[in-house]
Amino acid sequence: MSAEATSPGAHSRRRGLPRIDLRRLGRAALLGPASRDRLPDAMGHVADAHRAHHPDADLSVLRKAYVLAESSHRGQFRKSGEPYITHPLAVTLILAELGAETTTLTASLLHDTVEDTEVTLDQVRAGFGDEVCYLVDGVTKLEKVDYGAAAEPETFRKMLVATGNDVRVMSIKLADRLHNMRTLGVMRPEKQARIAKVTRDVLIPLAERLGVQALKTELEDLVFAILHPEEYAHTRALIAENATTGDALAAISEDVRRVLREAGIAAEVLVRPRHFVSVHRSRLKRGELRGTDFGRLLVLVGEDADCYAVLGELHTCFTPVISEFKDFIAAPKFNLYQSLHTAVAGPDGAVAEVLIRTHQMHKVAEAGVVALGNPYASVDGPGPADGTGPGAGAETQDGERTDPTRPGWLSRLLEWQQAAPDPDTFWTTLRADLAQDREITVFRAEGGLLGLPAGATCVDAAYAQYGEAAHRCLGARVNGRLAPLSTVLSDGDTVQLLLAQDAASGPSPEWLDHARTAAARIAITGWLAAHPEAVRPPDAAPRASHAPTADRRSTANAVVDLPGATVRLAGCCTPVPPDAVTGFPVRGGVVRVHRQECRAVDRMRALDREPVAVSWGDASECTVTLYVESFGRPRLLADLTETIATAGAAIVSATVEPPSEQRVRHTYTLELPDAAGLSALMRAMRDVPGVYDVSRAQHPATA
Repeated sequence: MSAEATSPGAHSRRRGLPRIDLRRLGRAALLGPASRDRLPDAMGHVADAHRAHHPDADLSVLRKAYVLAESSHRGQFRKSGEPYITHPLAVTLILAELGAETTTLTASLLHDTVEDTEVTLDQVRAGFGDEVCYLVDGVTKLEKVDYGAAAEPETFRKMLVATGNDVRVMSIKLADRLHNMRTLGVMRPEKQARIAKVTRDVLIPLAERLGVQALKTELEDLVFAILHPEEYAHTRALIAENATTGDALAAISEDVRRVLREAGIAAEVLVRPRHFVSVHRSRLKRGELRGTDFGRLLVLVGEDADCYAVLGELHTCFTPVISEFKDFIAAPKFNLYQSLHTAVAGPDGAVAEVLIRTHQMHKVAEAGVVALGNPYASVDGPGPADGTGPGAGAETQDGERTDPTRPGWLSRLLEWQQAAPDPDTFWTTLRADLAQDREITVFRAEGGLLGLPAGATCVDAAYAQYGEAAHRCLGARVNGRLAPLSTVLSDGDTVQLLLAQDAASGPSPEWLDHARTAAARIAITGWLAAHPEAVRPPDAAPRASHAPTADRRSTANAVVDLPGATVRLAGCCTPVPPDAVTGFPVRGGVVRVHRQECRAVDRMRALDREPVAVSWGDASECTVTLYVESFGRPRLLADLTETIATAGAAIVSATVEPPSEQRVRHTYTLELPDAAGLSALMRAMRDVPGVYDVSRAQHPATA
């Protein structure tokens, strides 16, 4: 494995078996001392590695698969000159080292037979069963003769769909790419670069998401060496120069062993060198590297509780760097990873990063989904290899898959790829989707969870929850508060999506600016393409006033205790019966009437203006100004106008401000035949889809 993964695993240590270093494993290790036309030791390596993880495994099926693979590939050679059989053997050995079960190893031995030999899928199915046949079919490339330039993206689409039904397909593909990357030196430089870029953009993110760190770290180093040879050479020189700095970590590790021994905690403390890319990133982040920056301490214990006991002892006996603490046991990463991360300073001030985990956590951290074995072992019989996958139909009574290896990101990927029939769109979107390397979890207000990439917005949450029905989304409440659809969600937020009742509603082009997930972008783009008339929603454009603002009624139905005065209702708060009101004399013998809670009243009193008593007369007509807050959508203005007309009110003036973050503010000045109907009118306006608040001028309505 890579330098990051050279520490022995718990299982191989307990059984006293030597660990094979896959990084050093080349042609000599595979072929042994025998000549090129004999491979006597090859299956012995695979058998030993497999039995280290599965002592009771039946090796007869592996021998049978090897015989078929060796005979069908006989006479074929790799570009390096090795017999072709060395490739499936190396792939199988990589997976055996990670602890893959027998079915996966059988399929890995045969993974190129259908693609490169005369062996057919029917023969594989007849000899090894439906599961092995499905895995082999899943990793078999599509022919360029049939697909042309689309062969590579369509092959990856095929593999991803197969992975959605059985994650072991991608395990084999990752091991296959690792061995190909190890032997890429015989290719032309331009081809090396092309393969390395695809590995960087697609395979490495998939390895990270599936938790197979042992493969991911070595793939990163191999890509680093090809695409950034100068930085790689510099990093390699740094590691060589600091080869003796392991003593710095060794001294701290000895102190850690002593502390844990005195505390009575049984633990294994190992020094794990960082791999090349990790050292390179540390140098970019910190500048000059210290001796302890070239590795980390790994503490392995038996139980989860022991992890926290170790953490307590380390933070008690050493100086902890609190900013470096992360608890991935209580909150595991979305790729199954669990561990406690901390950093402590020794007596001399040297800071060492420490990883604390159980032996089982370590196995999963290295091998990811490979360590889970066969996810369909509990299913009665394998399913067909026709795209449904073995055991793909296995569900609980709640309709959830029993397969724990079908994570949320994979489900989302499988959903959006169906809406991307164009290979170029799929290929570009896949790379962009996989570039989002962190996931958050948000809670649905009505119950349940949504897994989203970091940086996702309410738009992404809507499409993740409702699919194409999210076209009708009007807005959202985040943690109980109204929020625009552009709101970026954080891990642990509670989100409630608000949908319009009108099925004809659709998304705004602005939504594309806020969509981070491929599913949301593809769905929005598809709807806009199918509805070109909606590219500029009618109600989204700025609107001028429909009519000049009329002068307020001079007498209205307010009576003031000032003979000869002309009464005018203030436009800032538009009082109506039975509001508590007060008046203030202004120039021209006019008394301006305000609601008592209007801000203008405070200003008048601050200027020592004397108020005038005001009472309401018998007339029931009134003029009022209402503010309407809504989410932008087509035909909203028409629906509000119809609601106002139905209530018998007349519109004196109406303005609609330009939309801001999907929100639109309307201002209506209305004449009502009876002030008693104001509360009912405001309730009716709030019931219009898309409207989330209606208030009186200067004072939020409570009706």
